[in-house]
Amino acid sequence: MTAWLHVVGIGEDGRCGLGARARAALGAAEVLVGGARHLAMLPEDGRERRTWPTPFADAIAMLKDLKPRTVAVLASGDPMWFGVGATLAAAIPPAEMEVIPAPSAFALAAARLGWPLAEVACLSLHGRPAAALMPHIASGARLLILAEDRHTPAAVATRLLARGYGPSRIAVLERLGGPGERVTEITADDLARDAGFAPADLNTIAVECRPGPAPLVLPTVPGLPDDAFVQDGRITKREVRAATLARLMPLPGALLWDIGAGSGAVAIEWLRAAPRTRAVAIEPRPDRLEAVGRNAETLGVPHLAIVAGKAPEALAGLPAPDAVFVGGGLSGPGGAAILEAAHAALVPGGRLVANGVTLETEAVLLGARDRFGGELIRLSIARAEPVGPHLGWRPMMPVTQWAVRLAWEPRS
Repeated sequence: MTAWLHVVGIGEDGRCGLGARARAALGAAEVLVGGARHLAMLPEDGRERRTWPTPFADAIAMLKDLKPRTVAVLASGDPMWFGVGATLAAAIPPAEMEVIPAPSAFALAAARLGWPLAEVACLSLHGRPAAALMPHIASGARLLILAEDRHTPAAVATRLLARGYGPSRIAVLERLGGPGERVTEITADDLARDAGFAPADLNTIAVECRPGPAPLVLPTVPGLPDDAFVQDGRITKREVRAATLARLMPLPGALLWDIGAGSGAVAIEWLRAAPRTRAVAIEPRPDRLEAVGRNAETLGVPHLAIVAGKAPEALAGLPAPDAVFVGGGLSGPGGAAILEAAHAALVPGGRLVANGVTLETEAVLLGARDRFGGELIRLSIARAEPVGPHLGWRPMMPVTQWAVRLAWEPRS
């Protein structure tokens, strides 16, 4: 099928920076679509022009209404890298759409700074909370960040300071590739203090992370300290949490249900452990729901979905999970029903892990093992603590863990 929709990447140098294929696609289009800034880069020639609707969610319907006319969409740089091309590709069949990329802001920034792009984390804070930056902050890490607007560099500096990375080097690259290009280099400390710094709204931020004398080190490997979370004591302790996540197996793009989330620690560490992971934290208590939200923001996973409610009723309508963790609510009369509902919801190859510390919960887990198979293990942890002038081992309550993994074959 001949493509009727052409998505053309364009840079700050406008039409003069386009290649032959991009020029041909624009020249053949009956309708031009894009933001006002991009459309202004092309001379008026009488053809129909459409700017993106508000809300942008209406854009797909607008484009489909233009079919079968030939349409050219103008987009910044590489449309498939945090761009409109990715959105359109989810709704338009590949045979109907052609994407013609220009150099991305990431490629241009890396070229200006001499950074090997394969060794850089590329992020977007355009339409995303600045908290998403947090998991990427580490000594020596290099980050390239698409900004929301002129305020984003200061927001990035504030996040770096919160982690003790004030000496980090920041380069704010404005209007890359155009006649108004400008690069400003500054430290996070200085940028946070400089209220007069006002870059253009169109900017890309480069960060070379450098720790101060007392950085807050939060690796993405599961097992963060318990005090990294706002919590009321209802938290899966770090050693047990690390073992639990190993059984849950965070994989790129996978979805977790965290039932009886408490502080949200398991769901949050799941999201930090692998790219594109998703998680739903289910918790009935309002105070704990608030703590889950605060922890997700602080630890850089603001996209954690939070559901107020009690299982199994609260599970209705949720997308099927790749993994389920049950950390609470099993000792009551509905404990077995929660595990049954969670097991039934799993996709093929899914993993279910449930922990308990009481004899009542242990009995529920034993029953689940008899019905569904899997493994039962006992986790015993002791920590060295002061005993007068000396140290002694203080045991934590042992945790019984049931873990089961479904076969990969689809169920009937």
